[in-house]
Amino acid sequence: MSVAILDIDGTLVDTNYQHTLAWYRAFCEHDIVLPVWRIHRHIGMGGDQLVPALTSVQVERERGDDIRDAESRCYGQLIGEVRPMRDARRLIEDLHARGHRVLLASSAKQQELDHYLELLHARELVDGWTSSADVQATKPAPDIVQVALDRASAVADEAMMIGDSPWDAEAATRAGVSTIAVMTGGFSEEELEDAGASAVYQSVAELRKDLDETFLR
Repeated sequence: MSVAILDIDGTLVDTNYQHTLAWYRAFCEHDIVLPVWRIHRHIGMGGDQLVPALTSVQVERERGDDIRDAESRCYGQLIGEVRPMRDARRLIEDLHARGHRVLLASSAKQQELDHYLELLHARELVDGWTSSADVQATKPAPDIVQVALDRASAVADEAMMIGDSPWDAEAATRAGVSTIAVMTGGFSEEELEDAGASAVYQSVAELRKDLDETFLR
């Protein structure tokens, strides 16, 4: 494969539970109390998909933007706690050493993405990235994966997605791209495989040890 498309949240940086708590607080501000576990099951979706999936089309229409604004503010209070996953930067270095171009495919807002790029010291290392501003629909829609392919001037069978959620695998599958998954987002091996992942690893560090045995050869 010539292009590696990497998710960021939950894959390269440890953010899924901070996002879960931020969404919980945002919904509570609008008098919508949801079980935290239910929110976590939808982390990895973009906010445009998550709000109606957890509530209703009516809530999305009437309060979706306000809820997303509240989540952004609540997450901003937690983002300072975020740390890179072990060996995240080394994975990018390994991929480049094997001749792959690396694109970061994120549904994050631009200010969050900027923070992650600095956290990973990856701004000069990767070949490009996406944010939620680049698409009309976020994961599990295939748009973000397709934008990454376009920026790499690549077709689907030249690429591999690396992500942590069923939504990453679903988005990649819909774009015709195969997926390798890591379990660092809090989803099980079975869930990730059912969503379309061809291989599942416990962590980025474990994946690095097996790169030459994956479809990234």
